[in-house]
Amino acid sequence: MTVWLVVAVVGVATIAFKAAGPLLLGQRRLPEHVAGIVALLAPVLLAALVLTQTVGGDNRLVFDARLAGVGVGAAAIAARAPLPAVVVAAAAATAVVRLVT
Repeated sequence: MTVWLVVAVVGVATIAFKAAGPLLLGQRRLPEHVAGIVALLAPVLLAALVLTQTVGGDNRLVFDARLAGVGVGAAAIAARAPLPAVVVAAAAATAVVRLVT
């Protein structure tokens, strides 16, 4: 029961935060320095999530096959490969490293 209560509270708080911006700002624009920071929030949060899920373990850093998959995926993205090719390349690299180790 407690878990579902926390999920509900977090959901309501998220909706409230998302609604607060348009309600409080209306038709006004954000200052340029604030708009620049807001524009960088999503990529930074995504990068932090990828990093913690890749090398995060039980209170320690874990360098395993996942890191190889992320590295190959990043290289494929840098080479402008299509998204399905990126996913397949990353999965294949992870599988090969797991097979070898």
